[in-house]
Amino acid sequence: MAQSLSEIDLDFVRLGRTGIRTSELQFGTWRFGRTTEEGTLEISEERAHELLDAYADAGGRYIDTADVYGGGDSERWIGDWLADRDRERYTIASKLYWQIRDGDPNSKGTNRKNVRHRVDAILERLDTEYVDVLYIHRWDDETPTRELMKTLNGIVESGKVHYLGASTLRPNAWKVARANAIADAHGWEPFSVLQPRYNLADREIEGDYLEFARQRDLAVCPWSPLGQGFLTGKYSRDEDLPEDSKVAESSRFRESYLTEANFDLHDELDAVAEEVDASPAQVALAWLMHRDGVTAPIVGARTVEQLEENLAAATIDLSADQVDRLTAAKAGPYQGL
Repeated sequence: MAQSLSEIDLDFVRLGRTGIRTSELQFGTWRFGRTTEEGTLEISEERAHELLDAYADAGGRYIDTADVYGGGDSERWIGDWLADRDRERYTIASKLYWQIRDGDPNSKGTNRKNVRHRVDAILERLDTEYVDVLYIHRWDDETPTRELMKTLNGIVESGKVHYLGASTLRPNAWKVARANAIADAHGWEPFSVLQPRYNLADREIEGDYLEFARQRDLAVCPWSPLGQGFLTGKYSRDEDLPEDSKVAESSRFRESYLTEANFDLHDELDAVAEEVDASPAQVALAWLMHRDGVTAPIVGARTVEQLEENLAAATIDLSADQVDRLTAAKAGPYQGL
């Protein structure tokens, strides 16, 4: 059986070619301060600090946030939590892109005006002089790539940011490659960390994106490692959807995850979980951690108990046969990679 939180001591892994090391499981804070459509606060400041305490107690040192999480509360609460700790012991990553002011089109995207303003706002909320990794939350096709990379390089040279990252919903290796080629040609800071969606059910980055990251030694830190909760075992092909599962009520979730192919995948996931005496969620995370090219998945949680379960995935050692069975349970878009 997987270990308890008090027994977990997360290892450090190299963050791509950056030269720094990151926790083998990163902690995502997108639920901090988030209010549901029904008006329910998902995670309060008190709960956020309990989760951060638990993550740190397990040896976790990489905290991922964004300037839109909780309308900025996620960053503020992390900053308050850091105030009583040694800032240098933690790697803090934040992101920018989404529109933050109604009626102001310049408050969205990665134009120079928006990026410079929002980096300063991020640092103020986090109450820190720098962030270790700054991601563009999505790609902005309206801002010339040369302008973006020159702007980001200036922020790195100012000391406000250490490394640059790109987050994405769909694979876009060619955009990162083009941006890094421009940066390299001018001696500017390139993207060195990538944050794609990747899990047992969502395999779209297998192919050019993951191979590009491997070849260029770029860190890959996947978000949604549990497929919006599908890989936790919460859903069944033979039972009605849980009443408290609002996400499962959306047609997009049903069409994306509640398919026969994914439930067949889950059957294999359940079988391996039984073999190693772990939960399906833990095995799904362990599979990601065993994937060549993956640096460190980003895990989240609503409660300390959920966080304990997720972090315990680091203690699970899957055999090569078990990894292969899980990989083959749902074919990715490209075979042999």
